[in-house]
Amino acid sequence: MDYNTHSTIGKLKGVSTATIATCLFKKGLKKQFIQDVKPLKMGKPTMVGEAYTLRYIPAREDLNPIEVFKDPKHLQRVAVEKCPEGAILVIDSRKDARAASAGSILVTRLMVRGVAGIVTDGGFRDSAEIAELDLPSYHNRPSAPTNLTLHQAIAINEPIGCGDVAVFPGDILVGDDDGVMVIPARIAAEVADECLQMTLFEEYVMEEVKSGKSIIGLYPLVDEKIRLAFENWKETRTV
Repeated sequence: MDYNTHSTIGKLKGVSTATIATCLFKKGLKKQFIQDVKPLKMGKPTMVGEAYTLRYIPAREDLNPIEVFKDPKHLQRVAVEKCPEGAILVIDSRKDARAASAGSILVTRLMVRGVAGIVTDGGFRDSAEIAELDLPSYHNRPSAPTNLTLHQAIAINEPIGCGDVAVFPGDILVGDDDGVMVIPARIAAEVADECLQMTLFEEYVMEEVKSGKSIIGLYPLVDEKIRLAFENWKETRTV
């Protein structure tokens, strides 16, 4: 991870997915929120990192017996061992949670290796154990069976679809209690800077609303007097 990416990730740790959604919408990107995926446990620190991807296809019984897990080149295992420190393992499970994308042992291994989080549009087995790990994790719902019953790992670190969102390796993911946003890598630094400014404005708006101010002219900001008041207020803050 280069210095600029590290700086961008640091900035985004202080930004909500809701703010990112608004910022991306202004840029014409309307479908960057991963659908039907939620945190296994609320209240964890914001998850931010570069995407490292794993893709499943429908399992073929003749190619996917339980013995395949003995192969050291099994792509699910390879993904767990190669996902870089600070990255997020993003899994295309075809929005099918009937078979598990992974279980607590693999997710624990990711945590120990310093991965920043894991996201699947399918489900996890051992979900209660995964929820308690010191690793942000997102899925559709718990799954008891092994992935072998429906899923077959076919590719790592290639473009995938996760919850109806295109995810390319190196895209920046941000996850909080609301869900997960995907920021295209080429605009991530720009989005981070804009979102910090948006977050500062939202802080100002919340202070004003709590003090009894009307939202008319304030949110959205169209009143020039309020704009000037905000600029004066901003001088007392550091971004």
